[in-house]
Formats: sequence, C-alpha cells, structure tokens
Amino acid sequence: MDNQKKVIWITGASSGIGEALAYEFNKKGANLILSARRVEELERVQAACDDSEERVRILPLDLKQTESMQAKTAEALEFFGHIDMLINNGGVSQRAYAVDAKLETVRELMEVNFFGTIALTKAVLPEFIGQKSGHIVVISSVMGKIGTKYRSAYAASKHALHGWFDCLRQEVYEHNIDITLVCPGFVKTNVTVNALNADGEKYEKMESAHKNAMPPEEFAKRLLPKLARQKEEVYIGGSEILAVYMKRLAPKLLNRILRRVKVT
Repeated sequence: MDNQKKVIWITGASSGIGEALAYEFNKKGANLILSARRVEELERVQAACDDSEERVRILPLDLKQTESMQAKTAEALEFFGHIDMLINNGGVSQRAYAVDAKLETVRELMEVNFFGTIALTKAVLPEFIGQKSGHIVVISSVMGKIGTKYRSAYAASKHALHGWFDCLRQEVYEHNIDITLVCPGFVKTNVTVNALNADGEKYEKMESAHKNAMPPEEFAKRLLPKLARQKEEVYIGGSEILAVYMKRLAPKLLNRILRRVKVT
C-alpha cells in the first residue's frame, strides 16, 4: 500500500496500539484522522507527528455515543475529502469472573467494543461503497478466537466482531472493500489498567504478561506490511498466538492448559 495521500482514520488513537499506528503511518506519509475521548492526549499525539498541521487532524469521539457516528463521519470527510482506511482500534477490556460481573458492566463493554465499532463502520460504509474502495481494519484480540477465565464479556465482544465482520466481508467484496481482523497477543499497553472490573470500575493493575510484552511500536511495524497485503486475518504476538492454532487442532488439550494458566 502506498501511504502517500492515503487518508487513515484511527480510533483509540490517544495511547497504546492506536498511538503507535498513528506514528508509523505518519512516517509513511499518510494523512491521519485521530479519534478518542481524551482531546488533550489526541493533541499530544498530533504534535508528535511530522507535518502535523497539514497531515494530521483530531476528531474527538466516544464509541458509546453510537447516535453520533453519522455526524462524526461527515466531520471526518471534511478534513481531506475522503477516507481510505478505517482502523477500529478503540475499546475496553475486562477483568472479572462471569458470575460476579454486573449485567450493566457487560452491557457497557459490549456497547463500546461491539456496537460502537459497528455503528462507526456502518457510517463509513456508504462512502467506501460509493468510491468503490476502502479498507476496514478491526483490532480484535487473541480473545476473539479463544476464551480464558476472567475475560468472558471481553472475549464475547471480540468473538461478536469476528462474526459480524466475516459476514460483512462477503457482502462488500464486490465493492472492492477489504476487511482485516487483527488479533494481537500481549502488547505492552495500559489495557489491563483501564479494564473494567465486575462493578464497571477501572481494574487499575498492570498484569505481568503485559509488563513484559511486545512494545506497541514493534506491533505497529509488524502490522503495516500485513495491511499492505490486504490480509483477511492477522495474528501478532508471542507464544500465546499458538493458542489460536491449538483451538483448531487440539481444543481439549488447549482447555486443559488454559485451566492452569494464571490470568491475573
């Protein structure tokens, strides 16, 4: 993919994977639209980019406000006149046992991870269909392919994204629209710190698996070439990626292993 003149809209761009993707695409010469809830953090990321006044725009966005996505898309289109790639990266994780998690917390997580992502994608789709091109990227998780303790609602939201976007891929193929589902393993971000506990409050802990994980900058560098090849599904991580293949080939063995794995 020649990123020169490409317009890439990234949600969850104020930190972690989204921030790293913004810097990597900026190095490649792309025009960027950066979205998240925290305006001051978006401004910080924008300021760290090259040619930020010309090539980087910020558009505050809350994925829970699904009714705003049509208007937000109209604003996004005003920046550069079109959009070439939408990277659905915004979301929230969970750390709670299923029996303890309040239904309100489960609904909130689904509202952000699933319904917010779907609402924004549906708002952008008419533009992609009209221009007969576009690339929709969904930053899912290994948890979109397997399940472990302490992450039931999070895994459910990611599994739901895979089902919805797998169907969408078949529907938009004739319009030259690509769909890429990205499944990161452990990446060193604040995903666990910001995760929701059973009551919907922040978990406020950095798990050891994330402390020692791949830096988001490395993840972004590894992802861009795969997006350039329009891959339909991408797995990036360490040994935890093997669980995806074990789920297909030896599910009973995987379940026995996961029962013994430390998840907090």
